[in-house]
Amino acid sequence: MSYSSALLWRGLLAVVIGIVSVAWPGVTVGAVVLLFAVYAFVAAAADTMRAFSSDRVGPVVGYLLLAVLSLVAGVIAIAWPGITALVLTIWVAAWAVVTGVTEVAMAFQHRETTGERAMWGLTGLVSIGLGVVLFIRPDIGALSLATVFGLFSLFYGISALILYFQHRQATTHRTTAPPRGAGVGG
Repeated sequence: MSYSSALLWRGLLAVVIGIVSVAWPGVTVGAVVLLFAVYAFVAAAADTMRAFSSDRVGPVVGYLLLAVLSLVAGVIAIAWPGITALVLTIWVAAWAVVTGVTEVAMAFQHRETTGERAMWGLTGLVSIGLGVVLFIRPDIGALSLATVFGLFSLFYGISALILYFQHRQATTHRTTAPPRGAGVGG
């Protein structure tokens, strides 16, 4: 997948997620907790199968321990969705800060245009801001997180789409520009 295609699909997906998160925050939180529980159960099953497919004792114990931990995490997610939503809120905060710092760092790469650097920097700062707010006030609730995350996703998606169109325009301009010296008298 090319850089521009990745930007396009990433931007479109972020816009769709943003719209759903803002329009139906309760559904979004419930879906995230449910997806986490399903993931934990699938991980538990996979680790159990790996444990019994090993011919050595060490990996068997390790994989069984991982399977039990994943099973417990899935049960907790279903039994106490509020606590799960709080932990996932803190996880999203960490993700947002790390992603934001990375994007701000990308803004200082020399191969990017000024507009691309500005967009990476701005998107990174917004991401860091989201993470900091969630770390300071994780009690704002998962519904607020879903709404804020939806707004962030809309902003991020639109930013990615702008970068896609800028990249596409620059690429099209480079491929359609006449070679140097091909002008009048050349």
